[in-house]
Amino acid sequence: MPVHIGDKAPNLIVSEWVQEPTNIDRETGNVVLVEVFQVNCPGCFIHGIPQVVEMHSESYQHGVRVLGIATALLRNNLLLLLASGEVVGETRKVLGQYGYLEAGIKLRYKIPFQDGLMRESPLTDAKLMEFIEANLTDFRSYNETEKKSIFEQAKQYLESEQFSAKTFEEYSLLNKAVAE
Repeated sequence: MPVHIGDKAPNLIVSEWVQEPTNIDRETGNVVLVEVFQVNCPGCFIHGIPQVVEMHSESYQHGVRVLGIATALLRNNLLLLLASGEVVGETRKVLGQYGYLEAGIKLRYKIPFQDGLMRESPLTDAKLMEFIEANLTDFRSYNETEKKSIFEQAKQYLESEQFSAKTFEEYSLLNKAVAE
């Protein structure tokens, strides 16, 4: 059942809390900001995440809690990010071009707030091609037989990694995102 303004906020439905387990019901009395981002989204790391990191730093002592929800096709990319600050794929490429990385691979800031993982669904051919081209930059130079084989291998791999967008459905965020 969708949530409406004025309703008590239900818990976020995440596949796992990558850091310390928490949720909306554990933050009673605090203001909770939920930052949803994609691990392979350069804009998230240039704009959104730095803003909530600053908000977390300035407002934590005043009862503002930030919960990060990463939509990720690949769990390992999120774990790498949280453990070492290293980014991959298109995020690394774009942030590197703009000089936002240390040693060419790591964020200049740490993500200090709790982070949960929400896998996306469904897997589309466009998402699959985005994944392949982000991880195999010379994909288009392969012959058609090799491309088909790579496509099928990537599809099998990503299908085994898929999650659903339960929190988006609960908070009626899917329709709003499509409309905007």
